[in-house]
Amino acid sequence: MNIPHSSLPRVVIIGGGFAGIALAKKLKNKKVQVVLLDKHNYHTFQPLLYQVATGGLEAGSIAYPIRKVIQEYDDFYFRLTNVQEIDTKNQKVIAEIGELNYDYLVIATGSKTNYFGNKEIERNSMAMKTIPQSLNIRSLILENFEQAVLTKDVSEQNSLINFVLVGGGPTGVELAGALAEMKKAILQKDYPDMDIAKMEINLIQSGDRILNTMSEASSEAAEKFLISLGVKIWKNVRVTNYDGRTITTNSDLTFDTATVIWTAGVQGALVAGLDGKSLVEKVARIKVNEYSQVHGYQNIFAIGDIASMVSVAYPEGHPMMAQPALQQGEVLGSNIIRLLKKEPLEAFEYNDKGSMATIGRNKAVVDLPKYHFNGVFAWFVWMFVHLFSLIGFKNKAVVFLNWVYNYIRFDREGRLIIRPYKKKSFTTFTSDEV
Repeated sequence: MNIPHSSLPRVVIIGGGFAGIALAKKLKNKKVQVVLLDKHNYHTFQPLLYQVATGGLEAGSIAYPIRKVIQEYDDFYFRLTNVQEIDTKNQKVIAEIGELNYDYLVIATGSKTNYFGNKEIERNSMAMKTIPQSLNIRSLILENFEQAVLTKDVSEQNSLINFVLVGGGPTGVELAGALAEMKKAILQKDYPDMDIAKMEINLIQSGDRILNTMSEASSEAAEKFLISLGVKIWKNVRVTNYDGRTITTNSDLTFDTATVIWTAGVQGALVAGLDGKSLVEKVARIKVNEYSQVHGYQNIFAIGDIASMVSVAYPEGHPMMAQPALQQGEVLGSNIIRLLKKEPLEAFEYNDKGSMATIGRNKAVVDLPKYHFNGVFAWFVWMFVHLFSLIGFKNKAVVFLNWVYNYIRFDREGRLIIRPYKKKSFTTFTSDEV
């Protein structure tokens, strides 16, 4: 990998997400050599991916170059690569571009979409965990409407403008609200020769309430907001299959749709090489102790979504969200310095600052440790927190100006098909039937 030799201990970080970047910042100009590996050369602010998918923001406004983050860090290196395996015996990382030895290894690979083993759903539905995936969704949504205006077949047209979101967590709820606002304020202007009222937005949740990780008050408020926007919510319904045309469920309920966006679950993005006893197979996460050390290893750590740190308060590990990842990265950075100084390590304690979700214009829900509120004020709180959390002044300014413009003009100028995306299964279906 062409990393210079150093007399300092080498810390290798796999992953430039929230956890990896937080750790990198904590190790800035410390007495270690740090190498950060990632398959992208940018950090993604994932909470706003849905706005890229629905044309509210351009991809560049929620991405930040990793090399720019570390450009003033001493003895700090970035390599663009996909890590294939960890050789724990010889203490080295094996990647597409070569091998690299480590003194300390930190796995911060994050999470990926969990299809629960259903390969057909995985093949035919859309995921939204990365910027490329969000751009694919944006292109598909707009291409569906372009195709819908060309067809005279009513059932085909209805299928093209029927959108089904599987999973009623924050991602599904926020995406449903954004699509509903597009329908209300934008699509009827863009496609005056279509009856946009026929467009359906269906949100399917396997449990008895949406936003089930938030308070019941927030769940109820979010459901009312979505219904007022015209979103159809289907609770206690589990999707069993999707063949590219039709969704089948555990009941008699079916949906004919060309677009299914799967937000029903996530699992850890594992790297091969760790002992199987270190893994939680069901969710593909890595077992760690209160110091983020991987079970069975002294110098390998895991932080963020990939890490399962079990405690009395969190018997299934911390939630796979940004805040635990950021806090774990910061604490581990301090602990690595303590290790080098042979000082006692600090146990990680998660400071739950709350959770929130936005449903649309002037509509959001916020859960703080002692307060729950929703509506306009919650919406402003949501905007402030997300703006503050973005990396880079330019990104903050661009996102803020986009939001102001969209609020005043009821518009989303990012509805561009920059790179076409065609679903093979549905394209084959329509060409055979028309």
